Amino acid sequence: MKKKIVALTAIAVLSVGVAGQASASNVHTVESGDTLWSISQDNNVSVDELYAWNDLDSSLIYPSQDLKVEDKVATYVVVKGDSLYKIATKHNISVNDLMKWNNISSDLIFPGEKFVLQDTGGATSTNKTVQKATAPVSAPTSAPAEKAASAPVAAKAPSSNKGTEMTVTATAYTAYCPGCSGTTATGIDLRSNPNQKVIAVDPSVIPLGSRVWVEGYGEAIAGDTGGAIKGKIIDLFMENKQDALNWGRKTVTIKILD
Repeated sequence: MKKKIVALTAIAVLSVGVAGQASASNVHTVESGDTLWSISQDNNVSVDELYAWNDLDSSLIYPSQDLKVEDKVATYVVVKGDSLYKIATKHNISVNDLMKWNNISSDLIFPGEKFVLQDTGGATSTNKTVQKATAPVSAPTSAPAEKAASAPVAAKAPSSNKGTEMTVTATAYTAYCPGCSGTTATGIDLRSNPNQKVIAVDPSVIPLGSRVWVEGYGEAIAGDTGGAIKGKIIDLFMENKQDALNWGRKTVTIKILD
């Protein structure tokens, strides 16, 4: 009987130890010599994710500091070349849901922004510009490491040496045109987002999800298609019918930004 009690006690101690290890597996306690880069590599996460999960604004970390190395809410950190359509398609969700969950009304996104990929019951991501290291930096164990930071990312006007430029015929439409559902081919709800800049394109000419600058219209997302939109023809979304009529049919220059 005594042997059984000892055995059960040992099992209980082991079980508690395993459970405690599992519950703490999403937290890393900083040790002397640690850097964000080394922690990210040890836990198979990115430095950007460590920044986002721990609300960091610099690379300074200290021994005994607890850092989250796992986020229970599915998130995504934007990288160069991303668009809302690409992110939504990659994670099998709609653009409309992605915008709603993150409380955003524009398709303009920037590297370093973090988006939640599921409904969090009203809680939305808090995006901010993240300063990124150009290379992993090691530092003496006696002092925290500084990171060589690049300048904050900002929206830029299209330049002559970037992007594919072409001349197209541009018409205009509204979300309430005959036969229109108000939801684009990529899932953007135009009636709920009347300020969204969206163009309908021929995907064989302009890939869906691309950011496109349109002369006289501005920067837009290639987020819709249409039966009559073939070749170098685009259709611009306008909030109201009169604006669409005023636009008419024009020959304009466009530039595919990414």
